[in-house]
Amino acid sequence: MRREADEADLLAGLRGVAGLVAGARGLIDLLGDVAGFAARAIPCVDGAGVALLELHKDTPCIQTWAATTELARQIDTAQYEELNEGPCITCIETRRPTVSGSLGSDRRWPHFGGRVARMGVHSALSLPLIVGDRVIGAIGTYARSRDAFGEHAVHLGVQFAEPAAVSVYNGQLLDHVQERMAQLQRALGNRAVIDQAMGINRSRAGTSAEEAFDRLTRRSQTENVKLHAVAQRLVDESVRRARALQRP
Repeated sequence: MRREADEADLLAGLRGVAGLVAGARGLIDLLGDVAGFAARAIPCVDGAGVALLELHKDTPCIQTWAATTELARQIDTAQYEELNEGPCITCIETRRPTVSGSLGSDRRWPHFGGRVARMGVHSALSLPLIVGDRVIGAIGTYARSRDAFGEHAVHLGVQFAEPAAVSVYNGQLLDHVQERMAQLQRALGNRAVIDQAMGINRSRAGTSAEEAFDRLTRRSQTENVKLHAVAQRLVDESVRRARALQRP
């Protein structure tokens, strides 16, 4: 009966992951949803987290994660931000599930294990999120009891992690696309303001487009202000003058 219930929970978790629509919510919310489904799909979990592996100055590192409970958030903060050691980091490095049933005495993570054991958490099961041949992150699950995650739990976790990795990867891709689009929109907006400012300079001084742009550039360098900000100030000033002239 217990195994049948576990299989039902796994199915519910898989259905939940399959039903996630990337972009309908933010990336952090999507990671939180995946963590919640993991906590349901894997037996004996008291808290779970999902972390993304990202490039920072060409070095892979964990910069984004979400957790189901405050305790899991504290554990992952210690793992990723403070100690740089723990089961999720190990599973990313080895590309294999990582299990511990006695964190306080686990020699693989002498600092992390003791910290987490003092929080009252003694077991961990971490699963790499793999898409193709690339590790994109990890699922970390934690339990207060010792030896909470046996072979059955690992088996269920592996079954869950495969489709979960695809959902997380799609969400990450869409988040990057949306950020790039926002950057392009800002760049286009900045360009439009610069063109307006150049037009104002040309109409006032009778200069060429190149001379008008050089004038803006010199002002930007002299004032140590970004070019688009200088241009925006010039446009705003011109608008104020025009409105003042229109007043009776």
